[in-house]
Amino acid sequence: MIRPPAVAGRFYPSEREILSKQITGFAQASGEKVRALGCVVPHAGYMYSGHVAGAVYASIEIAARCILLGPRHFPRGEPMAILTQGSFSTPLGEARIDEELASALAHECPRLREDPVAHEREHSLEVQIPFLQVLAKDFRFVPVVLAMDRYGPIEELGRAVAKIVGTVNQPVLVIASTDMNHYENDAVTRVKDGWAIERILALDPRGLYDTVRGEGITMCGYAATAAMLVATRELGATEARLVRYATSGDASGDREQVVGYAGIVIR
Repeated sequence: MIRPPAVAGRFYPSEREILSKQITGFAQASGEKVRALGCVVPHAGYMYSGHVAGAVYASIEIAARCILLGPRHFPRGEPMAILTQGSFSTPLGEARIDEELASALAHECPRLREDPVAHEREHSLEVQIPFLQVLAKDFRFVPVVLAMDRYGPIEELGRAVAKIVGTVNQPVLVIASTDMNHYENDAVTRVKDGWAIERILALDPRGLYDTVRGEGITMCGYAATAAMLVATRELGATEARLVRYATSGDASGDREQVVGYAGIVIR
């Protein structure tokens, strides 16, 4: 199965050379790259959040095998959906699914369901793939999208990710794709995002879950981020660093209804 691009020409350029050049511009390295266990990256249109995602990817050694966790924004599909075969197509070519790693994760976490419908229109993972194609070259990935709002299954997924990654004798990067608070004014969004970011930097998945839900923070990928934190803590993470933060207002000038974007590295 080849999953065609759903948002090329809208969230990012549909022309190969323009897309590659734009990503290279976003991902200008400014220091020594670190080896990361996981990261948090945004998934809005590149004009708004590409510089935040690029700053994260430029700061780390991107592993040749990645697990991508993101939210499912649309109502169709399973609440915990994986694809274990095929590839995703972008203007830069096809990116292959890591069939071995994906099958192992699906076996270890039975709540995951093979579901192309959940992935069909979803952009949260798609917008990460061009970055990986340009910066990591020959990589493989596991795509998982979530519409799960209960902590127990989120934690189960994180533990399963850790167990599978722990059996692989090469680096695997766990990527959580999320935007932060949505459609409040810039000042309120920065405060709310600060509360969520504080829990991420503390490597506190349950605290993130409780803060997002208790404080009304409309962080679309909080489940993906919590699962990533569970996994990376189990794998020995001891440090998280905020690489870059911005809101859509920084690009658009509109400070009345913004979306927040955080780029964080876990190691």
